Parts: sequence; structure tokens; C-alpha cells
Amino acid sequence: MAVNSPLPIAAELKPVAGVEIGYAEAGIKKPNRKDVLVMKLAPTATVAGVFTLNRFCAAPVQIAKAHLAAAQTSGQPITALLVNTGNANAGTGELGLSLAHQTCAALAAQLGVAPTQILPFSTGVILEPLPAVKVIAGLPQAVAGLKADNWYHAAEAIMTTDTQPKAGSRTVTIGGHSVTMTGISKGAGMIKPNMATMLGYLAFDAAVAQPVLDELVKYAADRSFNCITIDGDTSTNDSFMLIATGAGALKITSVEQPEYAQLRDAVTELSLFLAQAIVRDGEGATKFISIIVEEGANVEECRKIAYSIGHSPLVKTAFFASDPNLGRILAAIGYAGVDDLDVSKLNLYLDDVWVAKNGGRNPDYKEEDGQRVMQQAEITVRVKLARGAASATVYTCDLSHDYVSINADYRS
Repeated sequence: MAVNSPLPIAAELKPVAGVEIGYAEAGIKKPNRKDVLVMKLAPTATVAGVFTLNRFCAAPVQIAKAHLAAAQTSGQPITALLVNTGNANAGTGELGLSLAHQTCAALAAQLGVAPTQILPFSTGVILEPLPAVKVIAGLPQAVAGLKADNWYHAAEAIMTTDTQPKAGSRTVTIGGHSVTMTGISKGAGMIKPNMATMLGYLAFDAAVAQPVLDELVKYAADRSFNCITIDGDTSTNDSFMLIATGAGALKITSVEQPEYAQLRDAVTELSLFLAQAIVRDGEGATKFISIIVEEGANVEECRKIAYSIGHSPLVKTAFFASDPNLGRILAAIGYAGVDDLDVSKLNLYLDDVWVAKNGGRNPDYKEEDGQRVMQQAEITVRVKLARGAASATVYTCDLSHDYVSINADYRS
């Protein structure tokens, strides 16, 4: 089960005015499980997203990006998001594009809109044709069940190897106006920054101009979903979408408005919560690890070093075993690609334990202290570079026997 991550409580997930959610059990991969999700949006909604940087990006990613661009030029708003689990529709060529277009057209017909007003998303097995017939057959059930308070079921409907749904809500007051936001995410493996095998959807009831929302989604993703890694693999289907429904009283037309910074910070906080939930539920994970790199010359080099530590199988297996073989962390720092790094000034901490001092083992370090920290479910690795004032944080988990078992048997 997920590390220190209790199940979301359905009654605590707040409906967001301007979003209705429906789901279906279409039997895409397994019977009797929610695997088709429809999110219908108010006509006043604006939508923005960031997507995987994998060059083998899936057919739905290609179409979603095209439909978003079309919406901004045609004036026809995005009306609905269509998500399926059980099949990624990636590595499927022209057939995959055709099948994804068919699902968009089918939902558009149900809702009485143009196919370009539908954004498709898929997650699951790569290199297998999308069973579009099953997806389409599930749409009437999903549309008939559209409700504002279906967020918990929505989180369930996008799971793959996740052990639990991931969702959260916030209500904040900005400029004297109450803003409600709710989001869901999925992901447990094939997770690496830029993005990962994850889907994230976050809606709030403010009205936000399209250019502002485009800026906001990048800001939030860069500080949340692009700060997590489980296994170093960047997926083909990653998507994080922000939906500003326009149903509330708050209106933001410029990033210069003071209200923008407040909304930005609230959205980023919830995004980080959803991103960390993915790491806590990493395939086979038993520990949640925060890697903080401080005193860097710039953020880029801090991230390089944090990712290098977080991606290292040797580091991650040591954490799984609670083995304070911490020289592995120093090695990962050394090959991170910061060529002018002066390791003689570097200091390494494991929670409150000072492990390495000025590039070598701290004379006061005792292995039993490292062992104590390594046995915790939550651990912080802190690296001080003594190069400047920049910092970066990356979140990861350990690498266990179960990770191998899960991925060796993924398609069954």
C-alpha cells in the first residue's frame, strides 16, 4: 500500500461548479472495473495542459494537443475530456490515431458538439491497438451518469497499477472570493520528470484567461509533477490538465493581478500533493524520499544532482534494504554532470545526521545513526554544494522486489 498516504474520502472531495463527471465499466482490459471516464465542462471553461516529452508520444496526446490548439483559434471551447485506462494507444501508428479520433467523434455525438472539442487521454499497455469499440460502447453509461460529485469514482477510473485512488480538494479565499479546486492523479511506475506515466486533472471554479492558464499550468507542473521520479522512465502518455471553469466569482485576466499569485500558489500546492501521492504509491514502494539540493550555482545543477540521486538503482535499493551504504549517494552526485563541482566543499545529510563533511566521511558520523534514519518510512536526503543560493527538491521512493514482480507481470 502507499507510503503514509491514506485513502481519499469521497465525501471530502468537493464538487467544482462547471464540471460533471461520469464513468463506465467497459471491459477494456479487465471486467468489473471502472475504465472509461468523461469529464464534461461548462461552456465558460478554459483548459490548458502539459504533456510528455517522449518522442513516441501516444495517439491521444497528439490529438489532445491538436484539439487544444484548434480551440484557441476556432473559438469553440473544449467541452469534455475522455479518459480510458487499460490501453495506452501508444506505438500504434496511424491506426491508433484513427481509433482515438473515433472515440472523440462518438463522445462528441453524444454531447452534440464537434469532435475537436473533445480531449482524449489513455493509459495502460503500449503497442496494442485501442479497443475503441469497447470505449465507445461505454460512453452512454458514462454520459448518463454525469454528476458533479463523482470525483472519487473519477480517480478510480484512471488507475492502472496504482494501489489506491489519488485525489484532493481545497477551498481558498482569493480577492474576497471563495475558490473551490479538486484534482485527481494516477501513476505508480514509469515515472520520471518531463512528465511521467501519469495523468493529472485539476479543476477550479475561477475564470482565467487562456494565456494566464497556459502560464499557470507550466508553473504548477514544474514544481510538482516534474519533481517526481520512481524509476527514471518517461512514459508516452503523460498529461497534466488545468481546468478553469469560469463558474465562480473570481476572474483573472493577467499574471500581473495580485490574485494570480494567490491562485498560482494554491494550484501548485494541490498539484504537489497529487504528485507526491504518485510517489507514495510507487510500484512496490516502502519508503518516501525527499531529495533537497541546496547552495547550488543555479536551479538546473541542483535538479541534475537531485535527479541523479533519485534515479540511481543502487541508491534506491539501499533505501529499500535500510542499508546505510551512503557512498552510493556521493557516487550519484559525482556523475550527475556538474563538471566543475568542487566535491571538497560538499556536505551530505540524512535527515538530522551529518554523513559527509567537506567531501569525505564526517568524523563524527556513526553508522547506527544512518541505520536509524534508513529504517524510517519517510526520509530526507539533503546535499549542500557551497556554490550559491539556488536549490531544488525531487521526490522519489525506494526500489523493491515487488517493483520487479509488478513489471514482469504487467500485461496479465
